[in-house]
Amino acid sequence: MFNKLLIGTAALSLAATMAMGAVGVTFNVASGDKEEVFNDMVNNKIESIGFVLSDPHERINDAYQSKYGTPKIDGKPNEAYDKQYEEYLDNLGFFSIANDEKLRELLIKAPELGGFSPFNLHIYKVKGEDKTYVGHVNPETMLDIVGVTDKDVRTKFVAMFPPLDALVDKEIGGVKKNVEYDKLTAKPMMEFEYEFERPKDLADFIDEFQGEFEAAFEDNKYIIAGYKNFKEAYNDMGEDFSKYDAYWVYSLCHFTFSYSIFNKGRPDAGVFAPCSMYMYIEKGSNKLMIGMPKLENWIAVMGIKDPKKVDAIHTLDKEIISIMEDLGAKSK
Repeated sequence: MFNKLLIGTAALSLAATMAMGAVGVTFNVASGDKEEVFNDMVNNKIESIGFVLSDPHERINDAYQSKYGTPKIDGKPNEAYDKQYEEYLDNLGFFSIANDEKLRELLIKAPELGGFSPFNLHIYKVKGEDKTYVGHVNPETMLDIVGVTDKDVRTKFVAMFPPLDALVDKEIGGVKKNVEYDKLTAKPMMEFEYEFERPKDLADFIDEFQGEFEAAFEDNKYIIAGYKNFKEAYNDMGEDFSKYDAYWVYSLCHFTFSYSIFNKGRPDAGVFAPCSMYMYIEKGSNKLMIGMPKLENWIAVMGIKDPKKVDAIHTLDKEIISIMEDLGAKSK
């Protein structure tokens, strides 16, 4: 029987009301401040079990304080200042990791795994609470969200996680707590197809598209929080990835949105951040295939009920789809 989760008085009070069901997220809840231990683990020990750390984002709570909790910057009024700002967190960190070597054969069979490759090994600590939370979305939930049904792929993907969980148990310790959910949203993924005239040198198209993509999202106040080029990585490793002419993953973050969720009662939902949007071109193709888990999954898996947060999540999903369609991508 799975354990029902109540992680922190404020952090998961809503999730605890959910019906018993599938385990969506597992946290190690350890006494004390584990920031230094965690940083040592992800920077110095995680490669020993095959995982690669990319685009770490430490102490995002400090950036919240600087941007939203500071009335003036350099003596001038800070337009982003939130008069209701509250220093809610002692720590909030997103650490994107992936087991590149074991992922290769799986991405060849199921490219949609890029929706959680890399994924966030999440850490947070609520101010005034002598506990640190470290966890990740459960692999079965990742697979269900991206829509992988192949039994062999599912088995091998899930098998990557026990060594990671054992390392977290050893270094962080604490008690295992599960976030359970009843069911996923009806359509957990946003997917697009972008047809293009293939140039002689594919790099010309990729450079142009990536430039337009990054500019479009930055113009709409998003942060390109990470970028991982799996095609280049496997080429560098001398490993076959010839099914694809290109395969990369962007990590996206809307800072104001994240502040309104994570610094206002739901830092646990940060386990889904930043959002991974994968893009690939199969060998010889003139179509760029694109996919990203919807933020609506946060509502379903984390049990988010607050109307303002729910509205913000739905708004962001619609906005991301609109930006992609304005770029010329067609929703599938």
